[in-house]
Amino acid sequence: MTDKQTQVLHIGLTGGIASGKSAVANLFSSLGATVIDTDIIAREVVTPGQPGLAKIVAAFGTGILQADKKLDRAKLRKLVFSNPAYKEQLDTILHPLIRAETLAQAKSTAANSCYQIFVVPLLAETNFTSLVDRVLVIDCPIEIQRARLIARDKESITTADSLIASQASREDRLTIADDIICNDSDLAALEPAVQALHQHYLELAAAKSYRG
Repeated sequence: MTDKQTQVLHIGLTGGIASGKSAVANLFSSLGATVIDTDIIAREVVTPGQPGLAKIVAAFGTGILQADKKLDRAKLRKLVFSNPAYKEQLDTILHPLIRAETLAQAKSTAANSCYQIFVVPLLAETNFTSLVDRVLVIDCPIEIQRARLIARDKESITTADSLIASQASREDRLTIADDIICNDSDLAALEPAVQALHQHYLELAAAKSYRG
């Protein structure tokens, strides 16, 4: 990172699938925080014409494409869930591209950022922790994750449990947490928790900038 980037406070926001990461990120954004979502970046680096898509096709074949030459994300997800080696291969392709684009966006917005939030679903499973000053975990019981997946994505119980099990455990995420928001209720309950952390991060960001 550049000198300016090192003076910006970076928060890694993570949580299990259907834990409410997007809802929390949107609340932080509404308060003026810079939010960089690696899920969005992951979709951008595999659009037609991007090197990420070319590398995926080279690794898994043209059968992974839709008729319009766009990535068939459902087919790719099914493929990598069927074989851990495929998942590792895909991660090797995507993670460096996502990391590079995250840093590029962080650099381009550093001058106007009070602090930056990197939304990284797989923060506990990757080396993204090296890019952040603090880790914020959005936590909720597995039973609530399962219910949300079934209601939101129409997943079966078996598929929902497989998706949850494919990620780091709840305990592993909480182990790396500096801050925790429990999202076991509704949006109204999230707002005061986000507001409190926003004020805390502003104070930490000011102190870091002063030291820098």
